[in-house]
Amino acid sequence: MAGKSRTQIRLEYIAALAVLRPLQMLPRKLALLLCRVIARVGYYSLGGLRRVGMRNLEIAFPEKSIAQRKRILMGAFGSLGRVLGELSQLHKATPEKLAEIIDFKFDDESYAVYEKSQAEGRGILITTGHLGNWEMLVMGFAALYKPIAYLARPLDNPLIEEMTVRMRSRFGNQPINKTNSAMRAVEILREDLFLGMLSDVNAHPKEGVFVPFFGVPACTPSGAAVLALRANALIYPTFCVWDREFGKYRFVHGDLLEPVRTGNRENDVLATTALYTAEIEKFVRAYPDQWMWIHKRWKTRPPGEKDLYAKDE
Repeated sequence: MAGKSRTQIRLEYIAALAVLRPLQMLPRKLALLLCRVIARVGYYSLGGLRRVGMRNLEIAFPEKSIAQRKRILMGAFGSLGRVLGELSQLHKATPEKLAEIIDFKFDDESYAVYEKSQAEGRGILITTGHLGNWEMLVMGFAALYKPIAYLARPLDNPLIEEMTVRMRSRFGNQPINKTNSAMRAVEILREDLFLGMLSDVNAHPKEGVFVPFFGVPACTPSGAAVLALRANALIYPTFCVWDREFGKYRFVHGDLLEPVRTGNRENDVLATTALYTAEIEKFVRAYPDQWMWIHKRWKTRPPGEKDLYAKDE
């Protein structure tokens, strides 16, 4: 695919600023309210995304009624609006302000994980996903605890990429290009440091393996498994979810995972990927209206299987 022209890059950047700048000038609560309104409009106007979301919910929750799935999807759109609203306010963020809106207190289990990693000289690979507010997870971790490195594929617009990196690295986080960065990622983990990865999207067969997700084979990024095995790192699924009762974000985590080691590398990668995918599914089930259902999670199919989204094309 041909690269974007300078004109296209510039126009996209101007469009992004046209959305972001007005939001940045608003107080946080007003920005969040406006973005939730925008998200509600998006739910009704973006028919293609709505159909993908409903198809995903049909795959994941066949036992739920159409009305129940619609409520979940509408909530998911609202959650994405909250992500955008918070993103627009990150330039104002301070550790003190973040502490007011994120309950980032580590429980005894999390402290035990950290002590185990330090005692054994092992890094911690944080597997997370598009659940709750992943931007607040990275920002809050750096501002309230310690900076981390995170793997991400750069956006195809360098100007917008530079802007987002500037936001995410404000408190010392280190972005690492997901492409051709395995050696650097292993080095970080071997230095007893934290490394974050989004591990809940559809993957190309060259970059993933098929493991169950809501009982259906899903081609899942296996990079976290490969890195954990190479660096002898611990895997810790973590998320930052919105707690409506308390009106703030909350740090939640799954079980600490040891990479599977049987001596068969292919089987070990498969089994380890299945472990952290099961943890991600556990939290999606717990907070279904905070996950990004508009992504075609089951798009890549095992050889011979039909396209699960064919009727949406």
